[in-house]
Amino acid sequence: MEVKEILELVQAVSNSELTGLQYEENGVRLSFRKEKKAVSYVQQEMMNSTPVVTEASVPSAMATEQTFTANAESMEGKGNVVVSPLVGTFYAAPAEDAVAFVKVGDTVKKGEVLAIVEAMKLMNEIESEYEGTVAEILVENAQMVEYGQPLFRIV
Repeated sequence: MEVKEILELVQAVSNSELTGLQYEENGVRLSFRKEKKAVSYVQQEMMNSTPVVTEASVPSAMATEQTFTANAESMEGKGNVVVSPLVGTFYAAPAEDAVAFVKVGDTVKKGEVLAIVEAMKLMNEIESEYEGTVAEILVENAQMVEYGQPLFRIV
């Protein structure tokens, strides 16, 4: 699917009364949503299964970002928090059958790859901004993450 076609789909959903659209072609899955409720995904088994969606009332997307920021700041006294720079799917390893990039207790250096966040079929490496020990991994493998969501705590 071409970028122009994706933009046309986004525009069509935006201009319509639809609250969402899911489209799949050749193994590429797109999902568009237009609502004022926060949507969280409960991941089931593997990526091919259908996620269960739960809704909670939230004033705006800005409130979700502020919540993540507040959570990251509350953890700051207990080490450094690495947050997601984008919305996407968190992967702890480079492949399903591969060993995770890091696990709790591992020592990491600045610039070391901690995980991958996939967004629109692009794999974005999440590098450590800090040196130290991984004290906590705050998300599960294959979990959807939001911009600014805490991923790791490094002490």
